[in-house]
Amino acid sequence: MLAFIFPGQGSQRPGMGRPWVEHPSWEVVTEASEVAGRDLARLLLEAEQDKLTLTGNAQLASFVLSLVVLDAIERVGVEPTLCAGHSLGEYTALAAAGALGFEDGVRLVVERGEAMHHAAEEQPGTMAAVLGASDDDAEAACQRAEGDVWVANYNAPGQVVISGEPEAVKRAGAIAKELGARKVMPLPVAGAFHTILMAPARARLRKALSDAPFTEAEVPVVANVDARPHSAPGDWPGLLSAQLCGPVRWRQSLETLAREGATRMAEVGPGGVLTGLARRTLPDVTAVSVSSPDDLEKLLETMSDSETWHSYAAAHQGEHLYISERVVVSPAAGIFEPEPGLSVPGPGGLSGRPGPEVEVAVGAFLGRVGAVEVRTPFAGRLVGFLAHRGERVMAAQPVAWLRVLSDEA
Repeated sequence: MLAFIFPGQGSQRPGMGRPWVEHPSWEVVTEASEVAGRDLARLLLEAEQDKLTLTGNAQLASFVLSLVVLDAIERVGVEPTLCAGHSLGEYTALAAAGALGFEDGVRLVVERGEAMHHAAEEQPGTMAAVLGASDDDAEAACQRAEGDVWVANYNAPGQVVISGEPEAVKRAGAIAKELGARKVMPLPVAGAFHTILMAPARARLRKALSDAPFTEAEVPVVANVDARPHSAPGDWPGLLSAQLCGPVRWRQSLETLAREGATRMAEVGPGGVLTGLARRTLPDVTAVSVSSPDDLEKLLETMSDSETWHSYAAAHQGEHLYISERVVVSPAAGIFEPEPGLSVPGPGGLSGRPGPEVEVAVGAFLGRVGAVEVRTPFAGRLVGFLAHRGERVMAAQPVAWLRVLSDEA
């Protein structure tokens, strides 16, 4: 089983989009720029480190580039059986799992970044990585610092991140060293993320989350807050809200992925920090980083030596439909919006084929991909859609499933 893991804020670096400019998946940047109302290509190609470190820029840049990499991986036919994301990366994981539409994901990340930026301005804070200390010792150091400082990330055995008011973080770091920590490294962030100091941002984010249409995940996503797999759409507004002020249980999330059967993990997006954390936490799991087009071949090679991959590849040679059934494919790449008047099951309910089948004629309008109309070349009964509303699809990707009339079969 293959799990996709997605990096969060801190993985960004100047020029990180350059390897992807000539790749077909770069079109994701154009689409995201239209949604965000910003020139994201410039942010990914030209922004200096000081500009890229700003909370709103860092989050949006990392999210969008991760989606570029995800799109490229999907083009070579690799799909996950589980997903997880570190902090901001949880939003990318939800998009990858089909639980959050592309445009809604971009809007939420913009809102999250702005909310956290304003909260950090109201209550300045910082973070520091504590290396070589146990979880208990890091927690004890925070308590002994007698100030506003807490453990924010449980990243791997012997690696945690503390977060809070700058002087309190400094005191806690010094105490952690007294307790045996090998090193304390300040992080280049502008706020005390994943602590109660982000409470002003949480109120704003809650509103945005309540307006976002989450759907049933196609594969489970392991949440930062409780390190448990979730698929139900109703879980995510509360989990993402709680994540803002609570610690990221990343080590525990990696352990959950392994317990759920993941033997291979691919870090999808800029940097390779999560790959190192996975190798440190789970020595028996194969972890690879995919951050450039050259890494796609590495991913395929990693998968090709697995019995699981041979079974996976055999199962995905193509859609084996009965002669009386057809699929309608997308005429272009872009965001899929089904025709609202066609009330049929979506991907989450296809296996049982619930609900009435809608009869359509040749040329019937089924929806749009961006500005391009999707019309069926077949007459028949529409069994269901094969893509979610708001999902980003590629040209020739199946988006609807029809049962043709018996005299046409």
